[in-house]
Amino acid sequence: GGLVALLLLGCAVGAGEWLGWPFLAPPLERALSKAWSRRVSLTVPVERAVAPAGRFRIRFVGGVRLQTPGLEIAAPAWSAAPHLLLARDVDLQLRYIDLWRAYRGQPLRIEGLTARALDAQLERLADGRASWQLAAHEPSAEPPKPISIPAFGHLQVTDGLLACRDAALAIDVVARLSLADSELKFNAVGLYRTLPVKIDLLATGVLSVAGGVVPVVPLTVEATVGRAQMSFKGSADDILHLGGFRGRFSVKGPSLAALGDPVGVTLPTTSAFSASGVIVRQDNDWRVRIDDATVGSSRLNGAFSYEAGRAVPLLAGRLGGSRLFLVDLGPVVGTTPAELTVTTPSIGKANRVSGKVKGKVLPARPFDLAALRVMDANVLIDIAEVDLNTTLLEPLRPLRGHLQLSGGVLTLSELDARTADGRLAGRWSLDGRGSQALWDADLRWTGVRLERWIHQARAGSAPPYLSGRLSGRATVKGQGLSTADILASLNGRVRTELSDGAVSHLLVEAAGLDIAQALGVLFKSDDALPLSCAVADLDAVGGVFRPRVMVLDTTDSAVWIDGSLSLATEALDLRAVVIPKDFSPLTLRSPLRVGGSLAVPEVSLEKEPIARKVAASILLALLNPLAALIPLIDPGDADLARRTGAGCRKLMQRGAAAKP
Repeated sequence: GGLVALLLLGCAVGAGEWLGWPFLAPPLERALSKAWSRRVSLTVPVERAVAPAGRFRIRFVGGVRLQTPGLEIAAPAWSAAPHLLLARDVDLQLRYIDLWRAYRGQPLRIEGLTARALDAQLERLADGRASWQLAAHEPSAEPPKPISIPAFGHLQVTDGLLACRDAALAIDVVARLSLADSELKFNAVGLYRTLPVKIDLLATGVLSVAGGVVPVVPLTVEATVGRAQMSFKGSADDILHLGGFRGRFSVKGPSLAALGDPVGVTLPTTSAFSASGVIVRQDNDWRVRIDDATVGSSRLNGAFSYEAGRAVPLLAGRLGGSRLFLVDLGPVVGTTPAELTVTTPSIGKANRVSGKVKGKVLPARPFDLAALRVMDANVLIDIAEVDLNTTLLEPLRPLRGHLQLSGGVLTLSELDARTADGRLAGRWSLDGRGSQALWDADLRWTGVRLERWIHQARAGSAPPYLSGRLSGRATVKGQGLSTADILASLNGRVRTELSDGAVSHLLVEAAGLDIAQALGVLFKSDDALPLSCAVADLDAVGGVFRPRVMVLDTTDSAVWIDGSLSLATEALDLRAVVIPKDFSPLTLRSPLRVGGSLAVPEVSLEKEPIARKVAASILLALLNPLAALIPLIDPGDADLARRTGAGCRKLMQRGAAAKP
């Protein structure tokens, strides 16, 4: 009896497998519809089929194999989509081991899927509800995850349509795909993070799987995201998941930021950018070698890795290049190299973004502090030449440093820049963890040849206006939402001194309004007066710099400077007093004032001392024309000038002793 029962059961199973268990379609539909809380149809009516062929069959021996002329899975009740999935002439194969792994939470693997037509409508709301979630949605505070694509052993779709509307990731894309005859064609258009998207992909040899060996699939991609364009030619091992992705690429766009935004990498706003090189993907990590990158007029290169699988993604590597123009990275510090035109796709209008406020010279473009918190970075910098965007200053040759971004704090340490036989060293940091950026800098410069660093071209063989070796240190802190805000809040100290220096004789006499000696210098040509001492020691409080002492001491005169420079209001209020050491028969000596603003400086003389001398000269001229010269005679004050110079030298000695 037992044998008979087993034989009957075997015959029934054999007959069921041979027939394809057609009577199981209604109960399977009811069970799946109940489990997924949506309508599931395994036998789509013939009139709705594109090209109906065959009938419903399902087999269970050796795995699950479903064959049906039509398969439909409805969208959830909250979705406006017509369905989640609609497929025609379907042949689906699943292994039990893959179903068990998927049940345990691992990614689903589909042994094989063939469909004449496939229409998938994927949708996710901002609250996390997704149409492809077949279980009840549970709210989560975790960031949204990308759509998980199953792995396939074999996949063939003659005509595919994929619509994806994901509010959580700001995606609204419609794609057409065809995967047949070992060739994959994929074309997508839509929006990504409000940027227009267009992608064209072609891969050949996709279905050439033999003996379980994953093939290398030739792959070409042309993509446009916003105004950023990318082309790629290479290969991949897993075309759907970009496994083993490798090849050469070229990218270009209006800014580095335009290239980083689509992939979630924090890159600075710059001038127009283009680059070419090699890219490789290993698991969740990317490796990029940039052979040639052009940012505006700058030429750079580098090698980077991007570890996306970490809790906080990490960008690491090195940045080098033959030349960097500072103007090309102007927006990084809150300004722009020129007006940037930003197009808003939703309204189709171009908006001009300027980095300066009218009547101001300090850059006021806001920092993107949120961008500092989405990833970490560890980059070594070694650039042969950095142009400071002015013909007045000599470039830095080279510039080296260590750039780190961790937890929203951007730091440039181990700074080493050389210029004009001198060196700039130190560190600075920008803390973007709060609502305002906190800036902290400790910079030192030594041995900078002033006559080389500041270009002072003069006619003939005239010496430079100011020469010598410049050294000093700045320790300052500030906070704000832009460069202008930070400079307006600076607190700290800046001290610099000039050694082995000289100053133009004509410049000193002109500053002191010594007409006689200035005329003499003009007739005999200008010469350089040695500087026995030159020191500037300034305190910064609330963005206002005031000199503790600011003096230049020469063999001819001593020049004292006091007053203030406000970076908060950009106002100038400086006063220079020249103390002569020698006799001059013709002078209108009066303190020189520099007022106005950084945008419009105003140079003037204190009128009262001049008025007194001119009035006295006019009165004496009434007695004797030669007596009119008496008020214009300056005997000089050598003793006061010597005391000034001695004090200046003591300050220099004190500063030298305080150097680390």
